[in-house]
Amino acid sequence: MFAITGITGKVGGETARTLLAAGKQVRAIMRDVRKGQVWSDTGCEVVAADINDAAALTRAFAGAEGVFILLPPVFDPTPNFPEVIVTINAIRDALLAAKPGKVVALSTIGAQAKQPNLLNPLGVMERTLAELPMPTAFLRAAWFMENSSYDVAPARDAGVLRSFLQPLDKPVPMIATVDIGQLAATLLQETWSGSRIIELEGPHRITPAELGATFASVLGRPVTVEAIPRSTWEKLFLSQGMKNPTPRMQMIDGFNEGWIEFEGGEKNSLKGKTSLEAVLRSLVQEQSQEEDRK
Repeated sequence: MFAITGITGKVGGETARTLLAAGKQVRAIMRDVRKGQVWSDTGCEVVAADINDAAALTRAFAGAEGVFILLPPVFDPTPNFPEVIVTINAIRDALLAAKPGKVVALSTIGAQAKQPNLLNPLGVMERTLAELPMPTAFLRAAWFMENSSYDVAPARDAGVLRSFLQPLDKPVPMIATVDIGQLAATLLQETWSGSRIIELEGPHRITPAELGATFASVLGRPVTVEAIPRSTWEKLFLSQGMKNPTPRMQMIDGFNEGWIEFEGGEKNSLKGKTSLEAVLRSLVQEQSQEEDRK
């Protein structure tokens, strides 16, 4: 049996579906089990546990051959990330108590970076969970192609894609969430000892200009790509309700300046198979279906 956190998201959901397709038993760990009917219908055992409740997590992890950990993202953190540290410690305590056979945790490109930025907590998670007595694997994933869901409406309706990633001709490591979930499921079924790091990106690196061109192809209309001036970021994020935009700005700087990178570089990363075009077509279709339901 494999226990999956974050199963309502794209990565956790794909991890679970891949395991189920392989004939494995899956325990879906959810804060609100009322949202778990779709998973119980597929044969999952659905259990309630808040990610910050070590006792509940211990019960949820008990008896698992493997546990998939997805640290909930905090896009507007308190300085020094105290809320994330609480979550990491709860997960560590639960894993120590439950003693599952192995742990696979979703991490990120640049988790090893020393510079302050929004991704630092995932480095803390890696260092904390690497001390566990059971085998651990950290799946460092590139920038999600699905982050482009926010670009669908402006690209479709106005023919404009405004990019924080810049310069517009700089290739960025990106990956489809389906590839992340499938690799996570594969890792959960492997045997190893100690702690390991796996770095994953897509078939090739993608520039913001290519992102715009692919949107144009998918949508059948011209799409212009514009770089959002760095000097406007803070005011923009604050206007959107953020209280502490600095870590997010530092993270984007890291991608743009190149210091958020895989520890083994592009040469040594594993490569997913899903294309940007396939992801964008799916995002456009999903948004169209959602609008039709309203």
